Amino acid sequence: MPLSTFIMTSSSILHIICMGALLCCLLPSSYALVLKDRPILKYGTAWKKEETSSLVHQAIKAGFRHIDTACQPRHYREDLVGEGWKAAAKELNLERKDLWLQTKFSGLGAHSEDNIPYDKDAPLETRVRQSLAKSLHHLQTDYIDSWIMHGPENNWDDHFKVWRTMEEAVDEGKVLQLGLSNFYRLEDVVWAYDHARIKPKVVQNRFYLDSGHDVEIRAFCKEKDIEYQSFWTLTANRDAYLHPEALELAKEKGLSPEGLFYAFCMALGISPMDGSTDEVHMKEDIALMNRIRSGEKIFADSNEMGIIGNALGTTNWNTILDEEDEL
Repeated sequence: MPLSTFIMTSSSILHIICMGALLCCLLPSSYALVLKDRPILKYGTAWKKEETSSLVHQAIKAGFRHIDTACQPRHYREDLVGEGWKAAAKELNLERKDLWLQTKFSGLGAHSEDNIPYDKDAPLETRVRQSLAKSLHHLQTDYIDSWIMHGPENNWDDHFKVWRTMEEAVDEGKVLQLGLSNFYRLEDVVWAYDHARIKPKVVQNRFYLDSGHDVEIRAFCKEKDIEYQSFWTLTANRDAYLHPEALELAKEKGLSPEGLFYAFCMALGISPMDGSTDEVHMKEDIALMNRIRSGEKIFADSNEMGIIGNALGTTNWNTILDEEDEL
């Protein structure tokens, strides 16, 4: 299946209106979230092109510590992610262990014919190893925190050729954990999980109505302690956070509509990809994370959650919420 792409929308005027309410709680540039915390906003680097290095630099200065990329030149500049984090680390006196870098192995169908980051004629296992070697070089590191299979292969035999090779990288200490992306059928996620020696710790999918917002997959992730990461988070759900009741709630909470939707996702246990290209918005989003980490309940009750949830178009959006879940 073709890989999904995401394009972050420009922020609405209301995002700016809410800015003043947030400036008082912006974090210092040296602030770092605890890396093991989740859910957490992750800085997404797709479609940043030549601006990737400067934007990653800005994101880390704003407080982001989780950075997502891919060895897929068609949509990512993985090499510039490496330049960006190194520059920010030097300026802020950070070490490699202070950051969490996630990248992906992308199959042949994900690449432009004239820009494939490995030998397309090599055995599949060799392609996977070549991709990892290039990622380590691009990112200027000797290990990857999280390595994701960017999409399903054409059959399960090839899937496990890829996965077993990725498992070898964990055995060798080059990768700390593995994950799946663009898997939208629960039975596929369960089969991949059940037959993996090293279990996936991440599922990263487009969060949208066509997949029913992955309600069943997210429930499985919760059961198995898998981090569910979302992309296309804002682009696909504008109706849910821009309708009048949601806009009013955002004002009451001192958040932009986009910030309120990120808070909604994190209350559901989702770690959203945040692709902001505006430094002020980056700081606003990290300020939101600071509020959540300090113990603030952004949503007072399930009724407030429902203002957004009931507008998603997925009727059972809240089925994975337990009474003890944080709102």
